Amino acid sequence: QVRLVESGGGLVQAGGSLRLSCAHSGGIIFRINTMAWYRQAPGKQRELVATITIGGSTNYVDSVKGRFTISRDNAKNAVYLQMSSLKPEDTAVYYCNLDPIRNPTYWGQGTQVTVSS
Repeated sequence: QVRLVESGGGLVQAGGSLRLSCAHSGGIIFRINTMAWYRQAPGKQRELVATITIGGSTNYVDSVKGRFTISRDNAKNAVYLQMSSLKPEDTAVYYCNLDPIRNPTYWGQGTQVTVSS
């Protein structure tokens, strides 16, 4: 059974840091494909934040470049998002999943990140 569990969110002041974790299970699909972090702010569509390939190549949306770092540990079935220099506009529910080209249909519950000014 496919499962994605995000954790590590919370309330932080602007300029602070958080490390999000994603535990995935349910087969090799998450281990052999590019993984991604997404976020959805209130009243907005879900946005792709970062991706990481099997080989470790990463890409980021411009708004988080230099502040966020995505990583993965296939041995632990995990994907991480280190976030620093957080801004109020980073406030959102954060989700991990396959990259958009896989058109993922199952989503975990996400983890709330709230950045106060």
